Amino acid sequence: MKVLVIGGGGREHALAWKFAQSERVTEVLVAPGSDGIDDEQGCRSVAIREDDHEGLIALAKKENVALTMVGPEAPLVAGLVDDFLAAGLTVFGPSKAAAEIEGSKQFAKDIMKKYEIPTATYESFTNLVDAKAYVKRVGVPIVVKADGLAAGKGVVVAESESEALTALDEMMTAKKFGDAGASVVIEECLRGEELSYMAFVHGKTVVPMVTAQDHKRAFEGDTGPNTGGMGAYSPVPHLDGDWLKEAEATVLRPMAEAMVAEGVPFTGILYGGLMITEKGPKVIEFNARFGDPETQVILPRLKSDLVDVIERVLDGEEVSLSWTDQACVGVVLASEGYPGSYEKGIPFQLPDVNDTENQLWFHAGSVKDKNEVDGWKTNGGRVLLLSTMAPSLKVALDGTYDVLNQHSWNGLFYRKDIAHQLK
Repeated sequence: MKVLVIGGGGREHALAWKFAQSERVTEVLVAPGSDGIDDEQGCRSVAIREDDHEGLIALAKKENVALTMVGPEAPLVAGLVDDFLAAGLTVFGPSKAAAEIEGSKQFAKDIMKKYEIPTATYESFTNLVDAKAYVKRVGVPIVVKADGLAAGKGVVVAESESEALTALDEMMTAKKFGDAGASVVIEECLRGEELSYMAFVHGKTVVPMVTAQDHKRAFEGDTGPNTGGMGAYSPVPHLDGDWLKEAEATVLRPMAEAMVAEGVPFTGILYGGLMITEKGPKVIEFNARFGDPETQVILPRLKSDLVDVIERVLDGEEVSLSWTDQACVGVVLASEGYPGSYEKGIPFQLPDVNDTENQLWFHAGSVKDKNEVDGWKTNGGRVLLLSTMAPSLKVALDGTYDVLNQHSWNGLFYRKDIAHQLK
């Protein structure tokens, strides 16, 4: 069978790599894909944009694709899954209506409130004056979120009133995140540690994965602006255990059941971004797809065949997943200036890894340099991620940084304290 992955970032690289491991898969097509994905055995990029629904459907039919997986959130919110299903194609992802769980933070918060799924208290606003009055009345710290999609960057954790008011001005007046900031959600600032907890879902069928912890802030010490993620690791030993059972029972399963009850059943990857507080797990956000960079540290640990898992979940089976006991750490290399403005086209060399079996380069924003043998150029904010599997998190961490620290990265930067929570 052939599999189609929609997207072209690091998450899609990891998905394509994992699908290609299946003995049942003859080829993985990735649209639009990337030069890095093309280097994976059994994978082929096809230059069709994520928003070209007709082109993607035509490709799937022409190539007799048996299963399609949508990586990024934007095509999901735009209704790509609905169009694939209408064309009689098998696709694993939420409908346009169900993808609003990520497409609108107010939509998700309102469902959580109605079905008593633990989350921060909140209010939604479309009027700047009212939003500012609420901030002044409630006080800080407080979290300001653009309601719509903002590539993981539309969130400001404001420690001061002026910071919160500035964030509102940028989102609602200056349109820093475009239409995504026309409406904002202002919520209580939860304290604790963040945890990414994802599950394969089809209606009321819920199959949780292992956990990961992402690092959203750009710089060491969890400082600087929010990014799409600067690194991740799995497992999260100090937060796993009883917390997971509670999060499955109070968050993942109730949300899947709530979506069914609301008439918008969810199919695909339900991502719970949690804060583990003194009072237990609370939801920071829901996403409608695999997390990035969490995918790049979770899928290497999955021993089960990804195609089999998805097909059985679509059949309503709560399949038992098989995982390696090894740990996995991934560190992102990003263009200097990210998540703000940055330069593209900066050349770099990809160093050899120390362990070819357990270390993987996942490409997110890179292109091959046609003028340089084995040369590359930057083509995005997040450029690369180096993933390392090892018997322990410490060994995986050391293995990742051994490669990164021995190389000169002109025009790129990376956090040197990923998984600092473990130290």
